[in-house]
Amino acid sequence: MQFQVPQFIETEDKIVGPLTLKQFAYLAVAGFIIFLLFFVLVTWLWIIIGSILGLIAAVFAFIKINGQPFIKIFLSASKFAWKSKMYLWQKEKPPKQEPKIKMPRFRISAPAKDQRSFLKDLQLKLTAYSQSKPKKPAKLEIEKIKYEVWRKLTGDKEVARRVDYR
Repeated sequence: MQFQVPQFIETEDKIVGPLTLKQFAYLAVAGFIIFLLFFVLVTWLWIIIGSILGLIAAVFAFIKINGQPFIKIFLSASKFAWKSKMYLWQKEKPPKQEPKIKMPRFRISAPAKDQRSFLKDLQLKLTAYSQSKPKKPAKLEIEKIKYEVWRKLTGDKEVARRVDYR
């Protein structure tokens, strides 16, 4: 069993001549308001207000911006203008509330004079003697270290200079 899939579902049906129902409604409402204003206003004021209302009705009926009808753009813009705005640079994290623990207070007494001098001597020994100088190799070892013989996978021997980055 085959079904026909409707195409062009985004286009509205033309009901009143070349106009859709929405376009006709915008223009009809504006025309009715202009007709009523004809009996209320002075002629020059009626022409000004009538032309403004007709222009607004034409914009709502025929203008599309980025494929969207103007009424949708207008409603989004008015909602944006009237709603309160909150600008955030970075979302602030709530401070962590750590449980408060009451710690018992201990009184620490100063070390005795003998103990203080022992600690100072120990600190001096650790800082002064911890970096000992490396021993210099003998002259024969230096010449031996400068070049090294190594063998390639093919079996050939090759001499290369050894670089030590210590």
